[in-house]
Amino acid sequence: MISLAHAQAAAPAAPGFTQFLPLIIIFILFWFMLIRPQMKRAKEQKKMLSELTKGDEVITASGQVGKIVKIGEQFISLEIADGVITHVQKQSIQTLLPKGTIKGI
Repeated sequence: MISLAHAQAAAPAAPGFTQFLPLIIIFILFWFMLIRPQMKRAKEQKKMLSELTKGDEVITASGQVGKIVKIGEQFISLEIADGVITHVQKQSIQTLLPKGTIKGI
């Protein structure tokens, strides 16, 4: 009558480098497009914070513009107007401005 059809045995998968190649390529792209630039920015930010001196003009992360009056270990005193001094965390300093920028504002 009707004979049963049997599937042919599957060829064994060849374990190797080609199976992981897409994963490796994605990781390499991820490294060069996301991780490496972020590490470079963090390194530049840390260097800028370590080189701050009294009298530098800076912008904080909140957008405050001021001149550094005093530098401590964790905090910086900023003069944001004549006689108005605020205290901010050192890590909140985002940008170092060229000298004389505040007078031009």
